[in-house]
Amino acid sequence: MQWIKQGFILLPLLFAQKVFHYPSLLKSLGAVAIFCLLTGAIYLINDLVDLEADRRHPVKKHRPLAEGLISHRLVKITAALLILSSLIWGALVGQGIFLILVTYLTIQLLYNYLLKDIVILDIFSISAGFFLRVIAGASAIQVMMSHWLIICSILLSMFLALAKRRHELELLGDKDAGNHRIILSHYSPYLLDQMIGVITGSTLLSYMLYCFSPETIEKFRTDHMIYTFPFVLYGIFRYLYLIHKKNQGGAPEKVLVSDLPLLLSVILWGLFCILIIYGVM
Repeated sequence: MQWIKQGFILLPLLFAQKVFHYPSLLKSLGAVAIFCLLTGAIYLINDLVDLEADRRHPVKKHRPLAEGLISHRLVKITAALLILSSLIWGALVGQGIFLILVTYLTIQLLYNYLLKDIVILDIFSISAGFFLRVIAGASAIQVMMSHWLIICSILLSMFLALAKRRHELELLGDKDAGNHRIILSHYSPYLLDQMIGVITGSTLLSYMLYCFSPETIEKFRTDHMIYTFPFVLYGIFRYLYLIHKKNQGGAPEKVLVSDLPLLLSVILWGLFCILIIYGVM
């Protein structure tokens, strides 16, 4: 289900009013395919680096590599081919996409071999993956994004990354969490909740400011974007409910497809955005 994360790449297509522009749609889908190749390689590398830790994890121990169903050599060869394919394809598409891919690859490799053990920087590294997808989507169709929308994307990425860390901590418990991943011993549910609280308020505020921005109103020739705010508010609150009451949040893509109210809020948000952006509402 990791491909669901690539949906972040399509956000600039929506806000640039190019959803029904065939060439732009193809370019965005091409960027999605490129990122699928690269992220596939990263996940393989991640599983290889975390092999022993995953074997002690109650959920991750069932992954094919952790169970010994595939060889290390096959994983390394496959990852190398996926990286090479994505970078070549990205270079053919354009310099902007290529640089974003290299940046994404560099951050993820640094995360796997260094940053995952440095408190707070590990969260920034995880969130960068979501944000760079948005930037890749904008680069693919060569559009400029609103500064407020960029800030909102960064904050939402941080929100998802913090939720992921909290889920890991709650799932493993304070004692076992540190044994599985050293960095988890530096966090506590209370600390992460404080961070999530700050990011939640900032995310909602930045999206509201984007909706009210003179730039947004001028671009879409309407101030109706604010009517999408309740869906964002509900989606954030629903996600917080799932984190605290259902012990979910470890994998945003799984949470999205498994929770119907959250999925409906995202679908309705997207539908209202399209109707407002294209002047129907």
